[in-house]
Amino acid sequence: MIRGIKGVKDILPDEAPRWQVIEGAARRLSSLYGYREIRVPVFEVTDLFARSIGASTDIVEKEMYTFQDRDGSSLTLRPEATAGVVRAYIEHNLGASPTPQKFFYLGPMFRHERPQAGRLRQFHQYGVESFGSTSPQADVEVVSLLWRFLSELGLPGLTLEINSLGDAADRLAYKAVLLDFLKQHEERLCQNCRRRMGTNPLRVLDCKVPSCRTATEGAPKLTDHLAPASLRHFEEVLAGLNALAVPYLLNPRLVRGLDYYTLTTFEVTSQHLGAQNAVGAGGRYDGLVEALGGPKTPAIGFAVGLERVALMLPESALPGRAKMIYVAAFGQQGVPLGTRILHELRARGLQANTDYRSATLKAHLRQADRLGASFVLIAGDDEAQKGLLILRDMTSKEQQEIPISTAAQTLATRLASA
Repeated sequence: MIRGIKGVKDILPDEAPRWQVIEGAARRLSSLYGYREIRVPVFEVTDLFARSIGASTDIVEKEMYTFQDRDGSSLTLRPEATAGVVRAYIEHNLGASPTPQKFFYLGPMFRHERPQAGRLRQFHQYGVESFGSTSPQADVEVVSLLWRFLSELGLPGLTLEINSLGDAADRLAYKAVLLDFLKQHEERLCQNCRRRMGTNPLRVLDCKVPSCRTATEGAPKLTDHLAPASLRHFEEVLAGLNALAVPYLLNPRLVRGLDYYTLTTFEVTSQHLGAQNAVGAGGRYDGLVEALGGPKTPAIGFAVGLERVALMLPESALPGRAKMIYVAAFGQQGVPLGTRILHELRARGLQANTDYRSATLKAHLRQADRLGASFVLIAGDDEAQKGLLILRDMTSKEQQEIPISTAAQTLATRLASA
């Protein structure tokens, strides 16, 4: 027997309704906020991710699924979708449109990680990307959309954390101050953080190793080193969130390591997820479009891990099962009659099912019960000859005869009134 790959999970029919609720909420809210769906390929040239995520990051160095195409070019399964969306934005000159360019996506991503709860090698994300606006209100819109999406699903224990990274000049000045501080505490940092001091000192603040977090408790805050324009932008974002009653916590440790990230950065965590507690995160990346060969374009977005959302989705968020009609057809005349009745019920938008393997009424009723049918239409040879079907209410066990010609209409009316 061939088994599935470790870290790649089947979403079975019993689990699918959870995903349908989540994806339905993502589509509905994205549309309400003016975001249109974009579908980008699941693999791209490797250089796209090396340039967008950063060649020295763990994702590019250790986690990407990269393979050689037949022409010798290097291709990679997407570890995230923002790079692909930006590539499409540039390639198709979408910035030339006079209307706001706001997109959302849903789909699988791929990273070679150690599988654990909510963290898989093939995982799924919902994300949005908004291009063209430098307004703090664009930040407020994106953050509030993320918060509304997670809140309306009823996920427990959510916390929105937010910070400002300033602009490139702010960070350059701050890095020097931070590095001076880190050198004083270097012996208390893990090996990875010591390496980051030479490549990306901001990432030391984001380290989850307890000793590193203790060592950096007194680290200078980036928000204390913002230029007036950056500080004003951040204050307007916070004021906008306050006006919408979106709760947040300021987190000076919340950073992004790459130069094209600017200003607002944010993350939603849950206390119900353990160590890997991030549900969704995002921020401004005003330099990415230009870094990938496009015109200078401000942009902001977020991504949500759907496996983690599915883990926390409460049962109360799932819809009740639709009332289903089971057609119990048997006998030489009953089987073709049952096939016709199934077609008529489905044509009226009613959920109808049967088991073609069952040859007796007893077998049919057993399957109808297992499938949770609300009603059973019994169609045997006797019923076909009389022009009548037997309608059985599976809750009350009451039965009545109804004409074949009006059976579909009768059931549609009864279900509508119910």
